[in-house]
Amino acid sequence: MQTVEAIRRIRAVRHFRDDPLPGPVLTGILDAGRHAGSAKNLQRWQFIVVTDRPTLERLAGVGPWAGHLAGAAAAVALVTPDPRAEGVPLSVMFDLGRAAQNMMLAAWEVGVGSVPATVYEPELAREILGYPADRHCEYVLSLGYPADPADLTRPPRAGGRLSLEEIVRRGSW
Repeated sequence: MQTVEAIRRIRAVRHFRDDPLPGPVLTGILDAGRHAGSAKNLQRWQFIVVTDRPTLERLAGVGPWAGHLAGAAAAVALVTPDPRAEGVPLSVMFDLGRAAQNMMLAAWEVGVGSVPATVYEPELAREILGYPADRHCEYVLSLGYPADPADLTRPPRAGGRLSLEEIVRRGSW
């Protein structure tokens, strides 16, 4: 699959089959995240991979829209230095977005669906995942084979994206 095609065709997948992700598939997805660019090449992220069903079910409680984590084959918690801490530039969140998108596109290429969950209960996430107090987890990715295989081929929803004319200004506002 070509990059631009993957960007245009990727869909959020929230319902997954029970099948586990083979080790090489999961490793390939994680490696795509590792290869994301980052400010000054600092790579200020850690990825916590969860495949244990009871832990995935607990992770579903980290936010009001995180229920999809319970049915995922795997979750990847995206952990960084706390972006609100003194001396931590906000670029860490931009870098993390790049890593997440790399993982999601790499997953899509091999028929694995994904969707991010925002962590609204950071202390619960920390309790479940055990990351240190100086770290922060804002997002957790769900990964798995789509319950409905049509998710991999369904066309974009009409009107789902604003037109370029609506969002692009040339030269100035």
